[in-house]
Amino acid sequence: MVEIEHWNTLRMKIYIGESDTWHGRPLYKAIVEKLREMGLAGATVYRGIYGFGKKSKVHSSDVLRLSTDLPIIIETVDRGHMIERAINEIKPMIKDGMITVEPVIVVWVGTREEIKKFEEDAVREE
Repeated sequence: MVEIEHWNTLRMKIYIGESDTWHGRPLYKAIVEKLREMGLAGATVYRGIYGFGKKSKVHSSDVLRLSTDLPIIIETVDRGHMIERAINEIKPMIKDGMITVEPVIVVWVGTREEIKKFEEDAVREE
């Protein structure tokens, strides 16, 4: 195994509600499918168990306060230009939510072939 540090990467987090939809489908699924279609490195969906948003309404997975609209966070990490493209595609899909972006340092660990492909992609973006 080899590793490479990549410094020109961003983490994007998309905050939405579990009941949000896009063309009759769950919004979080539509967003992940869009990210995959665009060729981003990957995406993970997290379901919150407790939280509140800008309206200060508490959303909880407690049995006594079972919410049908728990917080959802979609997280992805990729090169800056890929995140920028993704934001432009995804923003129109969100009616009520938030997107955050922050720089991250990625340490890729994998086979020589995987690292070589990543390095080639990084050179092509410049």
